[in-house]
Amino acid sequence: MKNRILFTLMFITSLGQAQVVYKVPIHDTIDLGLPPFIERSIQMAEADSAAAIIFDIDTFGGRLDAATQIKDAILSAKIPTIAFINRRAISAGALISLSCEKIFMTSGATIGAATAVDMSGKKGSEKVISYMREEMAATAESRNRNVDIAKGMVDEELSFTHLMIDGDSIEVQDLEGRKEGKLITLTTELSLKYKIANEEQETFDELLISLGLEGAKIISTDENWSEAFVRFLTNPVVASLLTTFGFLGILFELQSPGWGIPGSFGLVCLALSLGASFIARLATMTDILIILAGVALLILEIIVIPGFGVAGIGGIVLILWGLYELLLPDIPIGPEVEAMALWGLIIGIIGALIGLVLLFKMMTKTTFWQKLTSPGVEGAEAGYSTSVGWENLVGREGESQSDLRPSGWVNVDGQRVFVVSEGDFIEKNCKVKVLSVDGNRVVVRKLNSKE
Repeated sequence: MKNRILFTLMFITSLGQAQVVYKVPIHDTIDLGLPPFIERSIQMAEADSAAAIIFDIDTFGGRLDAATQIKDAILSAKIPTIAFINRRAISAGALISLSCEKIFMTSGATIGAATAVDMSGKKGSEKVISYMREEMAATAESRNRNVDIAKGMVDEELSFTHLMIDGDSIEVQDLEGRKEGKLITLTTELSLKYKIANEEQETFDELLISLGLEGAKIISTDENWSEAFVRFLTNPVVASLLTTFGFLGILFELQSPGWGIPGSFGLVCLALSLGASFIARLATMTDILIILAGVALLILEIIVIPGFGVAGIGGIVLILWGLYELLLPDIPIGPEVEAMALWGLIIGIIGALIGLVLLFKMMTKTTFWQKLTSPGVEGAEAGYSTSVGWENLVGREGESQSDLRPSGWVNVDGQRVFVVSEGDFIEKNCKVKVLSVDGNRVVVRKLNSKE
């Protein structure tokens, strides 16, 4: 009754002004990049005082946590919400459809089969099934739809012989899912019979006519570039690569004192991954703080504390813990999902390490890498020279012109020479001494105040 009154009031209000209807697509896989788009579309429709917002649904489902976010946004909408099931609303799509005030279906469409599965496609634990079952039931109840049918879409262990429809007890014979061991999936005909759907309409235009909105201005919404970018970054493959390479970039930086390109690259990857995950609500503020604390400890180890000790190990542990938490959905989960998240993290790190080794081997064969690691004569006017003939510099003193991490540039007797530190990090503008020259390799060490 409440929903009917809301529709009537909105319709009467809209008579005196140009009517606007928002059309929002929910197609393909439902992932964590979709909720921000749906929420923005609802906000736009509310700001325009739209007569209705119609969700064009054709999906086999997707992530339960994403569907739950969308469901919450729809239930909180201040304008009429309509689901137009254009072929199918399976699994998470069924939850989204049930959250709308009215449901319209094309002929031959289906809704249901909303059992929860883990990341391997296997049936979820009882904890997850129970959560999904009650989410479906509560959503159906809020829209005055049959709760037993909603539960039967999730849990095949349920069974019944009668349903309460509009206050009447109806014997059920034509629902296969009423039997134990069967999930409920409704066709358009059965959805109408059992009051899950309101009407059958073949096209969007026919739907508008049925709603009395045939003359309304239609505004179709699409993802903007930022939402599409976040959706790309939260793709499981992309997110795994970003977090893994971010972590490895920082680890690579630990091999040499100071701060350089690998560490900066790692921080950028982590920032992209964490930012996208936070926007998509995959990462909580706690998860981000854990990872940032780990990164801070690693940076402290790299820049302030020579070598590798407690701070570095603690930083790695915190980052791994944070990355693991990012792989867990924000819904009740069973031990099998936790185990798969852990294995996903391990496999991602191993895969990234293998890729990093292969990439390094390919890079070492390039001309750019040879120039970078073994610079030769760049021109006498620039003060560059090769290491050939530098044997006479052994024992000479000079000054570092860049940080040696452990390689870099020093000035010895007016010559700019590419050298390698004996071990420790050497800052720029420090006195150094040439220890040895072996072909193209010049080794130096930092002079202490007593020398």
